[in-house]
Amino acid sequence: MQKMISKKKAIIYSIVLVVVTAMITSTLQITVGNKVVMSRDMYESYAKYNKLVGLEGLVKKDFYKKTSENKLVDGAIKGLFSGLEDPYSQYYTKAEFERLKEQTSGAYVGIGIYISPTSDDNLITIIAPIEGSPAEKSGIKAGDKIVKVNNKTVTAKKSDEAIGMMKGKAGTEVNLTLKRDNKEFDVKVKREEIVSKSVESKVIDENIGYIKITSFNENTYREFKEVIDNLKEKQIKGLALDLRDNPGGLLDVCKEIADELIGEGTIVYTKDNKGNTEYLKSNKQKLGVPIAILINGGSASASEILTAAIVDNKEGVAIGTTTFGKGLVQSVRELKDGTGYKLTTAQYFTPNGDYINGKGIKPNIEQKDEEKQLNTAIDWIKEQIK
Repeated sequence: MQKMISKKKAIIYSIVLVVVTAMITSTLQITVGNKVVMSRDMYESYAKYNKLVGLEGLVKKDFYKKTSENKLVDGAIKGLFSGLEDPYSQYYTKAEFERLKEQTSGAYVGIGIYISPTSDDNLITIIAPIEGSPAEKSGIKAGDKIVKVNNKTVTAKKSDEAIGMMKGKAGTEVNLTLKRDNKEFDVKVKREEIVSKSVESKVIDENIGYIKITSFNENTYREFKEVIDNLKEKQIKGLALDLRDNPGGLLDVCKEIADELIGEGTIVYTKDNKGNTEYLKSNKQKLGVPIAILINGGSASASEILTAAIVDNKEGVAIGTTTFGKGLVQSVRELKDGTGYKLTTAQYFTPNGDYINGKGIKPNIEQKDEEKQLNTAIDWIKEQIK
Protein backbone atom coordinates (compact mmCIF):
# COMPACT_ATOMS: atom_id res chain seq x y z
CA MET A 1 0.00 0.00 0.00
CA GLN A 2 2.79 2.43 0.94
CA LYS A 3 4.49 1.79 -2.40
CA MET A 4 1.25 2.48 -4.27
CA ILE A 5 0.80 5.80 -2.43
CA SER A 6 4.40 6.79 -3.12
CA LYS A 7 3.94 5.93 -6.78
CA LYS A 8 0.78 8.09 -6.96
CA LYS A 9 2.60 10.97 -5.31
CA ALA A 10 5.41 10.69 -7.81
CA ILE A 11 2.95 10.81 -10.70
CA ILE A 12 1.17 13.81 -9.21
CA TYR A 13 4.38 15.75 -8.64
CA SER A 14 5.49 14.95 -12.18
CA ILE A 15 2.26 16.40 -13.51
CA VAL A 16 2.68 19.49 -11.34
CA LEU A 17 6.22 20.01 -12.64
CA VAL A 18 5.02 19.77 -16.25
CA VAL A 19 2.20 22.27 -15.60
CA VAL A 20 4.48 24.66 -13.75
CA THR A 21 7.12 24.42 -16.45
CA ALA A 22 4.55 25.21 -19.13
CA MET A 23 3.40 28.32 -17.25
CA ILE A 24 6.85 29.86 -16.88
CA THR A 25 7.78 32.35 -19.58
CA SER A 26 11.14 32.27 -21.31
CA THR A 27 12.26 35.37 -19.41
CA LEU A 28 11.75 33.63 -16.07
CA GLN A 29 13.31 30.23 -16.69
CA ILE A 30 16.78 28.78 -17.10
CA THR A 31 17.22 25.63 -19.13
CA VAL A 32 19.92 23.17 -18.07
CA GLY A 33 20.03 20.27 -20.48
CA ASN A 34 16.51 18.89 -20.58
CA LYS A 35 15.54 20.39 -17.20
CA VAL A 36 14.01 23.75 -16.28
CA VAL A 37 15.31 25.51 -13.18
CA MET A 38 13.15 28.20 -11.54
CA SER A 39 13.46 30.49 -8.56
CA ARG A 40 12.04 29.48 -5.18
CA ASP A 41 9.51 32.35 -5.34
CA MET A 42 8.28 31.20 -8.73
CA TYR A 43 8.00 27.58 -7.61
CA GLU A 44 6.07 28.54 -4.46
CA SER A 45 3.78 30.70 -6.56
CA TYR A 46 2.62 27.65 -8.53
CA ALA A 47 3.04 24.98 -5.86
CA LYS A 48 -0.30 26.04 -4.34
CA TYR A 49 -1.99 24.31 -7.28
CA ASN A 50 -0.51 20.92 -6.31
CA LYS A 51 -3.71 19.79 -4.63
CA LEU A 52 -5.87 20.86 -7.59
CA VAL A 53 -3.73 18.97 -10.10
CA GLY A 54 -3.53 15.94 -7.84
CA LEU A 55 -7.29 15.82 -7.31
CA GLU A 56 -7.88 16.17 -11.05
CA GLY A 57 -5.89 13.00 -11.59
CA LEU A 58 -7.78 11.11 -8.90
CA VAL A 59 -11.16 12.27 -10.21
CA LYS A 60 -10.32 11.15 -13.74
CA LYS A 61 -9.10 7.79 -12.43
CA ASP A 62 -11.83 6.94 -9.93
CA PHE A 63 -15.03 8.74 -11.05
CA TYR A 64 -17.64 6.18 -12.07
CA LYS A 65 -18.28 7.82 -15.47
CA LYS A 66 -16.01 9.16 -18.17
CA THR A 67 -15.04 12.74 -17.40
CA SER A 68 -14.82 15.75 -19.70
CA GLU A 69 -11.50 17.55 -19.33
CA ASN A 70 -12.99 20.82 -20.63
CA LYS A 71 -15.81 20.68 -18.09
CA LEU A 72 -13.38 19.94 -15.26
CA VAL A 73 -11.24 22.93 -16.24
CA ASP A 74 -14.31 25.19 -16.56
CA GLY A 75 -15.50 23.98 -13.16
CA ALA A 76 -12.12 24.73 -11.60
CA ILE A 77 -12.11 28.24 -13.05
CA LYS A 78 -15.68 28.82 -11.85
CA GLY A 79 -14.51 27.72 -8.41
CA LEU A 80 -11.79 30.37 -8.51
CA PHE A 81 -14.41 33.10 -8.96
CA SER A 82 -16.73 31.46 -6.44
CA GLY A 83 -13.94 31.74 -3.88
CA LEU A 84 -14.31 35.53 -4.02
CA GLU A 85 -17.71 35.15 -2.29
CA ASP A 86 -18.98 37.99 -4.46
CA PRO A 87 -22.41 37.43 -6.07
CA TYR A 88 -21.53 39.62 -9.07
CA SER A 89 -18.19 38.05 -10.09
CA GLN A 90 -18.42 35.05 -12.38
CA TYR A 91 -16.63 33.03 -15.07
CA TYR A 92 -18.61 32.23 -18.24
CA THR A 93 -18.24 29.38 -20.68
CA LYS A 94 -18.52 30.31 -24.35
CA ALA A 95 -22.27 29.61 -24.43
CA GLU A 96 -22.83 31.46 -21.17
CA PHE A 97 -20.87 34.48 -22.38
CA GLU A 98 -22.97 34.63 -25.55
CA ARG A 99 -26.08 34.75 -23.35
CA LEU A 100 -24.53 37.53 -21.27
CA LYS A 101 -23.96 39.60 -24.42
CA GLU A 102 -27.58 39.01 -25.40
CA GLN A 103 -28.73 40.66 -22.19
CA THR A 104 -27.16 43.98 -23.16
CA SER A 105 -28.16 43.82 -26.83
CA GLY A 106 -31.87 44.30 -26.11
CA ALA A 107 -33.25 41.24 -28.00
CA TYR A 108 -33.57 37.53 -27.10
CA VAL A 109 -36.13 34.73 -26.70
CA GLY A 110 -37.16 34.18 -23.09
CA ILE A 111 -39.69 35.23 -20.46
CA GLY A 112 -38.59 38.83 -19.88
CA ILE A 113 -37.20 39.32 -16.38
CA TYR A 114 -34.27 41.14 -14.81
CA ILE A 115 -32.57 39.18 -12.05
CA SER A 116 -29.86 39.66 -9.45
CA PRO A 117 -28.24 37.58 -6.71
CA THR A 118 -28.58 38.99 -3.20
CA SER A 119 -26.30 38.84 -0.20
CA ASP A 120 -28.82 37.54 2.34
CA ASP A 121 -29.61 34.22 0.67
CA ASN A 122 -28.56 32.07 -2.26
CA LEU A 123 -31.78 32.48 -4.23
CA ILE A 124 -32.14 34.31 -7.53
CA THR A 125 -34.07 37.53 -6.97
CA ILE A 126 -36.28 39.03 -9.67
CA ILE A 127 -35.54 42.74 -9.74
CA ALA A 128 -38.38 43.39 -12.18
CA PRO A 129 -40.31 41.81 -15.05
CA ILE A 130 -40.00 43.65 -18.36
CA GLU A 131 -43.13 45.65 -19.09
CA GLY A 132 -45.47 43.73 -21.39
CA SER A 133 -43.34 40.57 -21.16
CA PRO A 134 -44.66 37.00 -20.64
CA ALA A 135 -43.33 37.18 -17.06
CA GLU A 136 -45.38 40.29 -16.27
CA LYS A 137 -48.48 38.78 -17.91
CA SER A 138 -48.02 35.67 -15.73
CA GLY A 139 -48.13 37.74 -12.54
CA ILE A 140 -44.44 37.61 -11.68
CA LYS A 141 -43.44 40.56 -9.48
CA ALA A 142 -40.31 42.40 -8.39
CA GLY A 143 -38.88 40.73 -5.29
CA ASP A 144 -40.01 37.21 -6.18
CA LYS A 145 -37.33 34.53 -5.66
CA ILE A 146 -36.71 31.76 -8.20
CA VAL A 147 -36.42 28.41 -6.41
CA LYS A 148 -36.70 25.98 -9.34
CA VAL A 149 -36.78 26.03 -13.14
CA ASN A 150 -38.64 23.08 -14.65
CA ASN A 151 -38.48 21.37 -11.24
CA LYS A 152 -34.69 21.69 -11.05
CA THR A 153 -33.36 23.61 -8.05
CA VAL A 154 -31.40 26.73 -9.04
CA THR A 155 -29.21 29.08 -7.02
CA ALA A 156 -27.81 32.58 -7.29
CA LYS A 157 -24.29 31.19 -7.68
CA LYS A 158 -25.40 29.49 -10.90
CA SER A 159 -27.78 32.19 -12.10
CA ASP A 160 -26.53 31.97 -15.69
CA GLU A 161 -27.44 28.29 -15.79
CA ALA A 162 -30.95 29.27 -14.68
CA ILE A 163 -31.11 31.96 -17.37
CA GLY A 164 -30.17 29.38 -20.00
CA MET A 165 -32.96 27.08 -18.78
CA MET A 166 -35.51 29.89 -18.99
CA LYS A 167 -34.58 30.66 -22.59
CA GLY A 168 -35.65 28.44 -25.47
CA LYS A 169 -37.82 28.36 -28.55
CA ALA A 170 -40.57 30.96 -28.87
CA GLY A 171 -43.95 29.47 -28.01
CA THR A 172 -42.66 26.83 -25.59
CA GLU A 173 -43.37 26.95 -21.85
CA VAL A 174 -41.12 27.00 -18.82
CA ASN A 175 -42.27 26.19 -15.29
CA LEU A 176 -40.93 28.36 -12.45
CA THR A 177 -41.22 27.65 -8.75
CA LEU A 178 -41.23 31.04 -7.05
CA LYS A 179 -41.05 32.17 -3.45
CA ARG A 180 -43.02 35.20 -2.32
CA ASP A 181 -43.65 36.17 1.31
CA ASN A 182 -42.12 32.81 2.38
CA LYS A 183 -44.66 30.87 0.31
CA GLU A 184 -43.72 28.79 -2.74
CA PHE A 185 -45.90 28.49 -5.84
CA ASP A 186 -45.55 27.42 -9.48
CA VAL A 187 -46.03 29.61 -12.54
CA LYS A 188 -46.00 28.49 -16.17
CA VAL A 189 -44.64 31.12 -18.56
CA LYS A 190 -44.65 31.00 -22.36
CA ARG A 191 -41.39 32.05 -23.98
CA GLU A 192 -41.51 34.87 -26.52
CA GLU A 193 -39.05 36.99 -28.44
CA ILE A 194 -38.20 39.85 -26.12
CA VAL A 195 -37.31 43.02 -27.99
CA SER A 196 -37.06 45.45 -25.15
CA LYS A 197 -37.60 49.05 -26.13
CA SER A 198 -35.92 50.67 -23.19
CA VAL A 199 -37.25 54.24 -23.40
CA GLU A 200 -40.80 55.61 -23.53
CA SER A 201 -41.98 59.21 -23.39
CA LYS A 202 -45.01 61.50 -23.42
CA VAL A 203 -46.10 64.98 -22.40
CA ILE A 204 -48.21 65.40 -19.25
CA ASP A 205 -50.37 68.43 -18.39
CA GLU A 206 -49.29 70.21 -21.57
CA ASN A 207 -45.79 71.20 -20.44
CA ILE A 208 -44.27 68.39 -18.32
CA GLY A 209 -42.19 65.73 -20.01
CA TYR A 210 -42.31 62.10 -18.89
CA ILE A 211 -39.56 59.58 -19.75
CA LYS A 212 -39.47 55.97 -18.56
CA ILE A 213 -36.15 54.09 -18.89
CA THR A 214 -36.48 50.34 -18.29
CA SER A 215 -32.80 49.39 -18.67
CA PHE A 216 -29.45 50.75 -19.84
CA ASN A 217 -28.59 48.60 -22.86
CA GLU A 218 -26.76 49.26 -26.11
CA ASN A 219 -29.74 51.05 -27.69
CA THR A 220 -30.87 53.09 -24.69
CA TYR A 221 -28.91 56.30 -25.27
CA ARG A 222 -29.98 56.50 -28.91
CA GLU A 223 -33.62 56.06 -27.85
CA PHE A 224 -33.22 58.57 -25.02
CA LYS A 225 -31.58 61.17 -27.26
CA GLU A 226 -34.50 61.00 -29.69
CA VAL A 227 -37.16 61.51 -27.04
CA ILE A 228 -35.34 64.20 -25.03
CA ASP A 229 -34.72 66.24 -28.20
CA ASN A 230 -38.39 65.84 -29.09
CA LEU A 231 -39.46 67.03 -25.63
CA LYS A 232 -37.11 70.01 -25.85
CA GLU A 233 -38.76 71.03 -29.13
CA LYS A 234 -42.09 70.98 -27.29
CA GLN A 235 -40.55 73.35 -24.72
CA ILE A 236 -41.27 71.30 -21.62
CA LYS A 237 -41.03 73.11 -18.27
CA GLY A 238 -40.16 70.06 -16.18
CA LEU A 239 -39.28 66.36 -16.48
CA ALA A 240 -40.52 63.27 -14.65
CA LEU A 241 -37.83 60.60 -15.13
CA ASP A 242 -39.16 57.14 -14.27
CA LEU A 243 -36.44 54.67 -13.18
CA ARG A 244 -38.71 52.37 -11.18
CA ASP A 245 -37.87 48.66 -11.60
CA ASN A 246 -34.87 49.56 -13.79
CA PRO A 247 -32.10 47.08 -12.83
CA GLY A 248 -29.29 49.07 -14.45
CA GLY A 249 -26.94 48.02 -17.23
CA LEU A 250 -24.10 49.70 -19.10
CA LEU A 251 -22.26 52.46 -17.22
CA ASP A 252 -21.16 54.29 -20.37
CA VAL A 253 -24.80 54.55 -21.48
CA CYS A 254 -25.74 55.93 -18.06
CA LYS A 255 -22.95 58.49 -18.41
CA GLU A 256 -24.22 59.66 -21.81
CA ILE A 257 -27.73 60.16 -20.45
CA ALA A 258 -26.47 62.04 -17.38
CA ASP A 259 -24.51 64.25 -19.81
CA GLU A 260 -27.82 65.40 -21.33
CA LEU A 261 -29.31 66.35 -17.97
CA ILE A 262 -26.92 67.77 -15.37
CA GLY A 263 -24.41 69.97 -17.22
CA GLU A 264 -20.92 70.21 -15.76
CA GLY A 265 -20.47 68.06 -12.67
CA THR A 266 -19.50 64.69 -11.24
CA ILE A 267 -21.68 61.75 -12.25
CA VAL A 268 -19.98 59.13 -10.05
CA TYR A 269 -16.54 58.22 -8.78
CA THR A 270 -14.98 54.83 -8.14
CA LYS A 271 -12.27 53.37 -5.90
CA ASP A 272 -10.36 50.20 -6.69
CA ASN A 273 -8.53 47.80 -4.37
CA LYS A 274 -5.42 50.01 -4.39
CA GLY A 275 -7.34 53.10 -3.34
CA ASN A 276 -7.13 54.69 -6.79
CA THR A 277 -10.00 57.08 -7.42
CA GLU A 278 -11.49 57.71 -10.85
CA TYR A 279 -14.09 60.41 -11.55
CA LEU A 280 -16.73 60.19 -14.26
CA LYS A 281 -17.61 63.74 -15.26
CA SER A 282 -20.40 65.38 -17.21
CA ASN A 283 -19.55 68.33 -19.42
CA LYS A 284 -22.52 68.99 -21.69
CA GLN A 285 -25.18 71.70 -21.40
CA LYS A 286 -27.74 70.77 -18.75
CA LEU A 287 -31.44 70.33 -19.41
CA GLY A 288 -32.21 73.28 -17.17
CA VAL A 289 -35.68 72.28 -15.96
CA PRO A 290 -36.78 70.70 -12.65
CA ILE A 291 -36.36 66.91 -12.73
CA ALA A 292 -38.30 64.49 -10.52
CA ILE A 293 -36.85 60.96 -10.55
CA LEU A 294 -39.22 58.11 -9.69
CA ILE A 295 -37.45 55.26 -7.84
CA ASN A 296 -38.27 52.07 -5.92
CA GLY A 297 -36.67 48.87 -4.65
CA GLY A 298 -36.23 47.65 -8.23
CA SER A 299 -34.07 50.63 -9.20
CA ALA A 300 -30.48 49.36 -9.14
CA SER A 301 -26.92 49.99 -10.29
CA ALA A 302 -26.90 52.45 -13.23
CA SER A 303 -30.36 53.67 -12.16
CA GLU A 304 -28.92 54.58 -8.78
CA ILE A 305 -25.91 56.27 -10.37
CA LEU A 306 -28.15 58.44 -12.56
CA THR A 307 -30.44 59.24 -9.63
CA ALA A 308 -27.56 60.33 -7.39
CA ALA A 309 -25.98 62.34 -10.22
CA ILE A 310 -29.17 64.37 -10.66
CA VAL A 311 -29.94 64.77 -6.96
CA ASP A 312 -26.38 65.52 -5.75
CA ASN A 313 -25.89 68.07 -8.53
CA LYS A 314 -29.14 69.74 -7.39
CA GLU A 315 -30.90 69.28 -10.72
CA GLY A 316 -33.85 67.43 -9.21
CA VAL A 317 -35.28 65.26 -6.43
CA ALA A 318 -35.98 61.55 -6.01
CA ILE A 319 -39.55 60.45 -5.25
CA GLY A 320 -40.79 56.99 -4.24
CA THR A 321 -39.10 54.38 -2.05
CA THR A 322 -35.48 53.36 -1.26
CA THR A 323 -33.55 51.85 -4.17
CA PHE A 324 -31.98 48.37 -4.40
CA GLY A 325 -28.48 49.30 -3.17
CA LYS A 326 -25.82 48.07 -5.60
CA GLY A 327 -22.67 50.16 -5.27
CA LEU A 328 -20.18 47.87 -7.00
CA VAL A 329 -18.68 48.17 -10.46
CA GLN A 330 -18.17 45.12 -12.68
CA SER A 331 -15.74 44.80 -15.58
CA VAL A 332 -16.71 42.34 -18.30
CA ARG A 333 -13.99 40.77 -20.44
CA GLU A 334 -14.16 38.33 -23.34
CA LEU A 335 -11.21 35.94 -23.71
CA LYS A 336 -9.70 34.78 -27.00
CA ASP A 337 -11.52 31.43 -26.94
CA GLY A 338 -14.96 33.05 -26.58
CA THR A 339 -15.23 32.47 -22.83
CA GLY A 340 -15.23 35.44 -20.51
CA TYR A 341 -15.72 36.75 -17.03
CA LYS A 342 -17.40 39.46 -15.00
CA LEU A 343 -15.38 40.76 -12.06
CA THR A 344 -16.19 43.35 -9.43
CA THR A 345 -13.26 45.74 -9.78
CA ALA A 346 -14.31 48.81 -7.81
CA GLN A 347 -16.80 50.41 -5.44
CA TYR A 348 -18.68 53.45 -6.61
CA PHE A 349 -19.64 56.54 -4.66
CA THR A 350 -22.21 59.21 -5.39
CA PRO A 351 -20.99 62.76 -6.16
CA ASN A 352 -21.57 63.64 -2.48
CA GLY A 353 -19.40 60.69 -1.39
CA ASP A 354 -22.16 58.30 -0.27
CA TYR A 355 -21.52 54.57 -0.53
CA ILE A 356 -24.90 53.00 -1.22
CA ASN A 357 -24.07 49.29 -1.49
CA GLY A 358 -26.51 47.31 0.63
CA LYS A 359 -28.26 50.53 1.68
CA GLY A 360 -29.71 52.09 -1.45
CA ILE A 361 -30.72 55.71 -2.05
CA LYS A 362 -33.49 57.14 0.09
CA PRO A 363 -35.91 59.38 -1.79
CA ASN A 364 -36.12 63.09 -1.02
CA ILE A 365 -39.89 62.66 -0.97
CA GLU A 366 -41.10 59.27 0.21
CA GLN A 367 -44.27 58.01 -1.42
CA LYS A 368 -44.92 54.31 -0.81
CA ASP A 369 -48.09 54.14 -2.89
CA GLU A 370 -46.87 53.48 -6.45
CA GLU A 371 -50.17 54.71 -7.87
CA LYS A 372 -49.52 58.14 -6.37
CA GLN A 373 -45.80 58.49 -7.15
CA LEU A 374 -46.18 60.07 -10.58
CA ASN A 375 -48.79 62.54 -9.32
CA THR A 376 -46.46 63.45 -6.45
CA ALA A 377 -43.72 64.14 -9.01
CA ILE A 378 -46.02 66.28 -11.13
CA ASP A 379 -47.11 68.30 -8.08
CA TRP A 380 -43.47 68.92 -7.11
CA ILE A 381 -42.55 70.03 -10.65
CA LYS A 382 -45.51 72.43 -10.77
CA GLU A 383 -44.36 74.00 -7.53
CA GLN A 384 -40.90 74.60 -9.01
CA ILE A 385 -42.14 76.24 -12.23
CA LYS A 386 -44.66 78.62 -10.67
